[in-house]
Order: sequence, then structure tokens, then C-alpha cells
Amino acid sequence: MLLQLDGVGLRYGTQVLAENVCVRVDKGDRICLVGRNGEGKSSLLRLLQSGNEPDEGEVILRPGTVLATLEQELPDQPGVSVYEFVASGLGPKGDLLAGYRSATEKGDADRQQQLHVEVDAAHAWELMPRIDMVIDRLELDADAEIASLSGGWQRRAALGKALVGDPDLLILDEPTNHLDISAVEWLENFLSSFRGALLFVTHDRALAERLATQVWDLDRGRLRVFRCGFNRYLADKQKVLEEEQRHEALFDKKLAEEETWIRQGIKARRTRNEGRVRALHALRRERQARRTRQGTAKLQIDAGESSGKLVAEVTDLSFGYPGAEPLIRDFSCTLMRGDKVGLIGPNGVGKSTLIQLLLGQLKPDSGTLRLGTKQQIAYFDQRRNALEEDQTVLDNIAQGRESLEVGGKTRHVMSYLADFLFTGPKAHTRVSALSGGERNRALLAKLFSQPANILVLDEPTNDLDVETLELLEELLSGFKGTVLLVSHDRVFLDNVVDSCIAFEGDGRVREYVGGYSDFVRQAGGFQVRERAGTGSPSEPSGGQSASPATKTQKASSETPKRKKLSYKLQRELDALPAQIESLEKEISDLEARVSDPDFYQQDAQSVEDQLAALTDKQAALEAAFERWSELDEMS
Repeated sequence: MLLQLDGVGLRYGTQVLAENVCVRVDKGDRICLVGRNGEGKSSLLRLLQSGNEPDEGEVILRPGTVLATLEQELPDQPGVSVYEFVASGLGPKGDLLAGYRSATEKGDADRQQQLHVEVDAAHAWELMPRIDMVIDRLELDADAEIASLSGGWQRRAALGKALVGDPDLLILDEPTNHLDISAVEWLENFLSSFRGALLFVTHDRALAERLATQVWDLDRGRLRVFRCGFNRYLADKQKVLEEEQRHEALFDKKLAEEETWIRQGIKARRTRNEGRVRALHALRRERQARRTRQGTAKLQIDAGESSGKLVAEVTDLSFGYPGAEPLIRDFSCTLMRGDKVGLIGPNGVGKSTLIQLLLGQLKPDSGTLRLGTKQQIAYFDQRRNALEEDQTVLDNIAQGRESLEVGGKTRHVMSYLADFLFTGPKAHTRVSALSGGERNRALLAKLFSQPANILVLDEPTNDLDVETLELLEELLSGFKGTVLLVSHDRVFLDNVVDSCIAFEGDGRVREYVGGYSDFVRQAGGFQVRERAGTGSPSEPSGGQSASPATKTQKASSETPKRKKLSYKLQRELDALPAQIESLEKEISDLEARVSDPDFYQQDAQSVEDQLAALTDKQAALEAAFERWSELDEMS
């Protein structure tokens, strides 16, 4: 056991964020903390990071456990080198070592001698190889200034600061924010090989599915543990909600019957049973204490007047800013009404510039651009500049009006905001006090309150909970207008867009049919990577990569001929589906027991035995799937 929460309660004003939380983190755990926006996920992580006392219960950290945090915000420290920043993760000892290194490089003998004595006294010399090892492992430039790095490299440096202390438990709050797809995939691969335990909050469903071995679900102050992968959690959580809804319906029916009984005539009141009356009072108290699940957002877009069939047609378009290499070279494409296009590529490569060109807001250096007619554009800015921080949500959307014209219908502002889950006090909350996901919902409410037949969405998925993400996906899929989407969420791209425009480096921009997964299959993924310190694309070593067709031919020529399975292996393959089905049923039964709120009330040995059995069954299921995949491919 590394960390244990024993009956922990957490409140923010009158809102109960967490109540009677009893969970633990063990060595090697990969835990994804999930919950709706505003439920208190970040507050719970901050409680664990700060070491403060909860409102109720106790947080127990095993003596000697090293806990580190990957901060959500990117570092902003002008004049600080990467070495100094990473070393600061060791506290005062790291600062001494960074100062000694700096004095050595500058040739300041007096300062070097003084710091040599201080490092000796602090017994810090053995930590210097650890700093160098972390910097080398993350491929960082120790002498680069932290403020000059791109977002992806700043995130690497922040990870280095967290890892230099050799943590047993690493806590991450939205680690993929500000990162492009290549950086997200690098982070995903790195964390999958991390030896310590992970506790993380993320909106990136692909990362959650790759890393999580269990999910903590925070819902209305109650924390449920699902000991399974992320995709299975989604299905199991739906079953839990359906069962909860069924129980509540039965409860409400019984309460209604008892209320009818108590209100009967004189005869009934004379003969009523006092125990039944007390039971009715208990039912009323239970119903009053019920925390009703917050409604689901109802997202709607006013598509306005249809644009012309042609949105934009570009031929051999090139563009670059003065004094810099061209961002786009000889790019051609045709954008039609109803197209849903994803723009993918490293940060700073020119995605926003291309959008401005396609909408006629910038003039190309060369090539031709033909724009369509009747265009109404709504722009979702990832920096949320369209929202006034010091104003309430209501003031931002209403702007002095009591009603809005949405989809040809007049609606009261408060009714419209309720569709985005801003009711009562939430609608009168200042934007500066909202969580990241709530800010995104407020921006979507403002965006969708105006008619638009072209939606430009720049990272709309940041901080949104899974339910809202899925609703937004469904909404965009059914939108009759045109969508230009900049996103680093691979699952979101797959579910929304029908083509991708990829920036492949050196000004090369190419369009691919399908979502992100289709792009990877066709192009083999990005042929570019960020340069440390700049974020600009560079060609991989060895020159240009082979074309997709060449890669396909090569892969085909190298594919070994398949052999017929032996009788014994064929029997094994035939038996595996039934074995997998049996294991899944056993795991489902065990998970149902573990998810029961009374599970941890049993004696400790019984809890340990059942958890160990669940872990063993999950490992057996994974091995069975791998064996089935192996034999199926052989056949």
C-alpha cells in the first residue's frame, strides 16, 4: 500500500465533493480518476498532493513513499534553464547542484568553491547522476531556456522535474493539455513504461484506455472503484446507472403509495399503523437526502442559412510569414458544404494559418483561392478569449438580452443555459470561478447561440467530461454545415471527421480520407517531430520516408506465408472463445461484488483475497485474448 483514503470527506462550501471515500493505491496501479465537470476531481488530487487534512476521515501515506505531481499548467519561468528546472524537483539540494553546474560552466571559481562546500554538507553529490539520467532519458537540452521551448518540450521538462525524485506515485491532472498528437503519443508510451503507480485525470480516451487498469468514478460525492480498463468501465458504469434508475423508480412508487395512504379519510387515519407512519417519515428523509444526478447537456446548433455548395477551392496555394520558411507549399483541395475536416500536425506548424486562408482572412503568397457564398462562421477559440473572465455565465451569453433566437425559436436565456447545465447559481457564477470543463461548456453555449453554417473548432475537447464529449461528437456528426476541427484527441477525430489535412513538415500539407486512424494507416503516422526548443517540424534522419504505396508493397513482400494449424493447436483455438466467455462472466461477478458500497466493510483478509482473485482472472483473460489473437493469425 502506497496511499490510502479512509472515510475521507471533502466539501466546497455547501457542495459535497466527496463523502466517505475508502480506497487505496498500491504499487504498480494505473488509476484513471473520472467524473463530470465540477464534480471535484482536481480538488481531490490537490488534497492528495498538498498533504492537507480533509474535512472528514484520514489520508494515509506509507512512510517513505515519494509522491510527485505533473502540473496541469505549463512552466513559465523566463531565464531558467532546463537543467535548473528539472533539478528543482529535488528541492534545495537540486538548487545547489544546478548552481554548482552553472558556476562551473561560467568559470566562477569562487562561487564554485563555495557551492562545493555546501553540496558536501548537504550530501547531495549522489543526486547529480540522477538529474543527468532523467534529462538524457527525456532527450532534453539541459542548457535550453525553459520559456523558449514549445508546449510538448515544456511538458517533457515538467515530467523530468516530477521524475527526478524517483517517485513511487505520480499524479497527473490533464497531462495532455497543450500537447499535439505526436507529443501525446510520446507521453502515452513513456507513461506505459513508468515503474511507479499512476493516478491521473484525462479527457483523452485513447490514453485512458491504453494506461488505466482501474477507474475511480467520482459521482455526486461517491467514489466507486471499477477494476477494469477504461472502455469496459464505460459499459459497466452504464449498467450501474440503469440499475440505480430502476431502484429509484421503485422507491418513488412506494413513497407515492404511502403518501396516498396517509392522506386517506378519517377511517384510515384511525386504523393506521404507527410503525408504518414512522417508516413513511424515514422514506421522506431518504428521498430528501438523495443526490439526483445532474441532467445531461442538450447541445443544439442553429445552422442558419445554408452556405453555397462550394465553401473554398484552393489550387497550388503557398504561404509563409516574412523572414521565415513557407508554412504551406503548393497545397490544393476543395472544401464543400457539409464536409467535416480535421487539421492535424505539431503545434505551431500552421494549422490556424491554413484555416484563415480557407476562410479568406489571409491572402496566399501564390496560388488561387475561390470562396463560396452565404458563409456564417462561428469560431471556438481554445484560449476562451470570447469569454469575459469577470462576468457571469449569464452576462457572457445574454449580453443584456432576456431571450435568444435559436433555431428559429425564441428562448429565455435561463432556459437556454439550462441545456448546457448552467442552472440557478451556476448561471450567475463568474467565468473565472468555473472549472476548465465548465468554461468549455460556457463557450459552446455562446458559440451555438448564434446561427452558423461553418464551425471552426480549435481544441474544443479540452477538459470536457466523457458524456459531453460524446454529445458533442453526435451533434457535429449530424450538423448539416461545414466543420473545420483542430484537435489532438484521436478518438474525437475518428468519430467526427470524414477527412484529415495533415502537416507533414517542410511546408508539405496533404489531405487524407477518413479519421485519424485512417490517416495513420495510409501515411504511417507523422513523418515529422518537434525540434527541442522550437516546436517547428523537421525531417527524420535518413531523408524522406517512402511513399504509402511503397510501404504497403514492402510490408506485403515481407509478410510470411501462413501455415495450417496442427490438430492440437486447432483444438486449442476452438476452445478459447468459451474460455474467454467464462472468464468474462467470473470477472463481471467479482467486479459487481467489489463495486458494492459494503465491499470494504468486510474483514481485511476477505477483501484482499477477492481483489487478488479479480487480478488473477483479469490477467488470465488478457493472456487468453493474446493466445486467441496469436492462433487466429497463424490460421
